[in-house]
Amino acid sequence: MDKKESVLIIGAGLCGSLHAIMLAQKGYNVKLYEKRPDMRTIEMGGGRSINLALSNRGIAALKMVGLEEEVKSLCIPMYGRQLHLADGTQRFSSYSGRDDEYINSISREGLNILLLNKAEAFAKVDLVFNMECKAIELETGVSKFLDHKTDKEKSLTTDICFGTDGAGSIVRRNMLGKTTDLLFNYSQDFLRHGYKELSIPPAADGGWRIEKNALHIWPRGAHMMIALPNLDGSFTVTMFNPYEGDVGFNTIDTEEKIMNYFTSEFPDVLEHMPDLVQDYFDNPVGTLGTIKCYPWQAYGKNCLLGDAAHAIVPFYGQGMNASLEDVKVFSEHMEMGFENWETLLQKYQDNRKPNADAIGDLALDNFYEMKEHVSQADFIQKRILEMKMEQTFPDYYSKYALVTFREDLSYQEAMNLGRKQDNLLLDLCKNTEADKLNLDEVYTMVKALHV
Repeated sequence: MDKKESVLIIGAGLCGSLHAIMLAQKGYNVKLYEKRPDMRTIEMGGGRSINLALSNRGIAALKMVGLEEEVKSLCIPMYGRQLHLADGTQRFSSYSGRDDEYINSISREGLNILLLNKAEAFAKVDLVFNMECKAIELETGVSKFLDHKTDKEKSLTTDICFGTDGAGSIVRRNMLGKTTDLLFNYSQDFLRHGYKELSIPPAADGGWRIEKNALHIWPRGAHMMIALPNLDGSFTVTMFNPYEGDVGFNTIDTEEKIMNYFTSEFPDVLEHMPDLVQDYFDNPVGTLGTIKCYPWQAYGKNCLLGDAAHAIVPFYGQGMNASLEDVKVFSEHMEMGFENWETLLQKYQDNRKPNADAIGDLALDNFYEMKEHVSQADFIQKRILEMKMEQTFPDYYSKYALVTFREDLSYQEAMNLGRKQDNLLLDLCKNTEADKLNLDEVYTMVKALHV
């Protein structure tokens, strides 16, 4: 492929910014266009961030472009789930039986700014904000933009266009308009739950009011709440509730109902949320859904990456990691020496699509696990058994660990093996407490699943 070809990336979020960095490092001239203003020059509004969990797959992608050490300064390690149960007790559940395996809480804005600064440092990257893509002629490579600064339209012709413009992707929408030509398949499935962002401010001394190095979960069956730590001592808190019913967002619509709900369901955290009512009314209810589509490429000139190709719900903490890993996998395909973009894009999508589907399905599974199963006896015994297995056998990984800490495995491989292991361990724990099981015998049964 000729590095003199012009490359356009639409969307300067996490995936698009990283993709621009990777391509610039390989010698390509890149135009990176973003419809929003430069987040580095304005105050970002709250309410829709859902704090991000950065783990091995995302870190590997950032390491690929030399940003691993800089990113670490933005991270707070979380070693497990701090469960706040309905009876008022708490229980800590480690993510792994190995001390060096954990996930990291990181600010979306902080990471995006780091990536934008890195991308802008390349002379080969032309970074333009306030430039909204309105349409794309997929066959010709002509993209039409509205410049929000001048309110004028602009046309741009490029050899290759990457759509990293999120779940509402205009690039994907233009592919959808070619359904018959591309045999384009598209599905969008919404949960009957939405989310609302709240906050726990720092303590008076600037520290954290609750355990810093954990992802906090209040599982309540039909609904739940989570909290992730921030560097300034605060926590970003997210409610996940149905829209309707006694605990639905459409029902909890007055100050009295808000206070009654939190007093009943989350009394242990209420004292730490002095701005609860204001946050509740100020911040919108966001939707939660899964988007799948195929193909990801069109005419050898256009390609979707990140949420534009595979938006998922946030319950495995892998949405960002999957998008960043897209860039890493794409880079690896570029190194395979394909003669043209069309072959490269085809090979990339055929390799990556099954793995994107797998993590989308796993994220839905984890939604039910987090809000319901984490407090059930069988699940608790399974987690105890998994911890003992990981502490005893270095080559044993739970399903969660396979997905989160084994970046050498594809999502599809991790899902298939992890589900087999889960079924086996849950069956064992239905009749016998974890402490009474023979670990060597369990290990032998698990290894048989690898065949």
